[in-house]
Amino acid sequence: MLQYGSLEAAELALGRNLTLPEKLWYSYSAEKSDYYLYNHNCLFLFLVFSLVPLPCVLVELFWFNNMNKFKLQPRIRRSFSELFKCYKDVILNKFILVAVPLIAVSFPALKWVRIRYPTSLPLPSKWEVISQLVVYFLIEDYGHYWIHRLLHTKWGFENIHYMHHEYEAPIGFAAPYAHWAEILILGIPTYLGPAIVPCHMVTLWLWTALRQAEAIETHSGFDFPWSPTKFIPFYGGAEYHDYHHFVGGQSQSNFASVFTYCDYIYGTDKGYRHHKRVVQKLKDKKHRE
Repeated sequence: MLQYGSLEAAELALGRNLTLPEKLWYSYSAEKSDYYLYNHNCLFLFLVFSLVPLPCVLVELFWFNNMNKFKLQPRIRRSFSELFKCYKDVILNKFILVAVPLIAVSFPALKWVRIRYPTSLPLPSKWEVISQLVVYFLIEDYGHYWIHRLLHTKWGFENIHYMHHEYEAPIGFAAPYAHWAEILILGIPTYLGPAIVPCHMVTLWLWTALRQAEAIETHSGFDFPWSPTKFIPFYGGAEYHDYHHFVGGQSQSNFASVFTYCDYIYGTDKGYRHHKRVVQKLKDKKHRE
């Protein structure tokens, strides 16, 4: 909830005219509580999860024969019923029963430990937003790497992580398909960055949406050469994470969620790199014949 009674009061307090985004933000948020705005994260999670996977779903259902060269495991094709079952299960058992309650109770907890996400004016600059998002991705990736490794211990996999690996050929809808305990545990590195470096509420919304979209892209099962993520340094992507699912529960490779540097530094990408060399040799041999 904004502390200004009118647009004019806000401009007077800031000593300048408001930008168009700031005017829109004022119009929308002026009389809404911070708790109400914080819970918009539920809406963004739902929209991103429901909409971002749709292009790959359409390819899987209708244009598979024309696009199967981009499919990472082309021998596995999902039917509509399989895709919808995964979507329904995530919405009912993971989103409604786990994610929504977690978001709802986390705001009072954060407030109790004096972590706040401002909803006031001015809005952050684009460079402030970008720099914070970079920090959040780096923190999330490092924390996710180590938790993911723990989940691949014998006890962690057999009791928790096994569920996520039910999809040996991942699909976008299966990105958050996991045991409720895994969703809670991996939520720690996701929101550790915003806890350490608090941001404006708008930036938090954007982080929530981007992190979910990144997870969906990583689990899409397709490696499109025109993807804009190809231009991100050290980005893993769908092909990198697909190998982890392909190997399955015995996988001791490719644990990082976003980037590849942790796996490289700690030596957990050796199996993947060997696999890449073998595949490349087979391709070269085929071209020579």
